[in-house]
Amino acid sequence: MGIDLKLNRKMAQLALLQRIELASPFQKRTRKLLGRYLFSNFISKYLISLKNISENYSSLMSNEVSIMHKFLKQNQNILSIGGGIGGLEVMIMKEFNLSNITFVEKNYISKKIRYGWDYKNSEGYNNLSIMRDLLLDNDISSSRFKIINFDREKLPKDNFDLVVSLYSLDYHYDFNIYLEYLKINTNKDSVIIFDTIRYKYFKKIFKEVEIIKNNENTVHKSKRIACKSFR
Repeated sequence: MGIDLKLNRKMAQLALLQRIELASPFQKRTRKLLGRYLFSNFISKYLISLKNISENYSSLMSNEVSIMHKFLKQNQNILSIGGGIGGLEVMIMKEFNLSNITFVEKNYISKKIRYGWDYKNSEGYNNLSIMRDLLLDNDISSSRFKIINFDREKLPKDNFDLVVSLYSLDYHYDFNIYLEYLKINTNKDSVIIFDTIRYKYFKKIFKEVEIIKNNENTVHKSKRIACKSFR
C-alpha cells in the first residue's frame, strides 16, 4: 500500500518494545548482555533511530496487512486486542475508509519486558495517550475508533465482523480469557485472527481454522490462524 506512518520519538520507543524485530543487531546484543530492565528503561529510550524505526515499522505493518488482506472489507466493525500503538489499524482504516475499530489495551509498561507466556495476563506494553496521538496524527478521525482500557473499563458489547490480535491473544496469554466474550460479541461469519503455538487445539473450538502465516523465526515458533464459526 505504500503508507508511511508518522511516528514521534515516544511512539517509536513503544513500537520497539512491542515488536522486538524492530531492534537493531546492536540493540538485541545489548539486551542479551544487559538484561530486559535496561533494554526497557534505557536502550529503548535513548539508543534508537526515529527514522529507522519509523520506516521499518511502516514496512512491517504493511506486510502484516497483506497477510490478512483477504479477510478485510469495507464497512467492517473490527476489534483489536493487544494491537500495540495502532499502526496496523491505521493502515486498515486508510485503505478501508468505512471501517471502524475498537481497541482493547493495557495502559502501562512493565519494568521488564517479557516476551514469553504470561498466565495471568498481567504484562503491559502500552500508553493509551500515545496510541491515541498516533491515530490522530495519521489522520484517523476520533469518530472511527474507541480505545478501551482493559484494567479499568468493561469490555465493549458489540457485534464484531473481524477480531485481530497479533502476538497477543494465545501468544502471551490464554485465548480462553476471551473465549466466552468472543462467542457473545461475534457472529457465525466473523473472522478471528491471532497467533498460537497450538493451532490444532482450535479445531475443537472453531469449525474453520486456516493457517495464514508460519512464524518460524519467533521464539514460540507460532502459527497465525484465521478462525471462523464457534462450535
